[in-house]
Amino acid sequence: MKNLFAVRLTDLLKENNLSKRGFAEKIGVSAMSISDWTNGKVQPTAENIYIIAVYFDVTADYLLGLEDETGAKVHQNF
Repeated sequence: MKNLFAVRLTDLLKENNLSKRGFAEKIGVSAMSISDWTNGKVQPTAENIYIIAVYFDVTADYLLGLEDETGAKVHQNF
């Protein structure tokens, strides 16, 4: 399964002209954490997902791939 969180965070950083280091400073985490999240090596905590969602004004469901850009729920079959 594709790591949509990594893809969506990377896209949000690009869309908002933010470097990983700059964004890390803004939300109070290490640049390595942002790098690990965007590379799909590590998943952020629920608290960090909340902070990212609030910062970019998106939902946690969007970040996690549970809904698309319009807010429509995305159903995945397992």
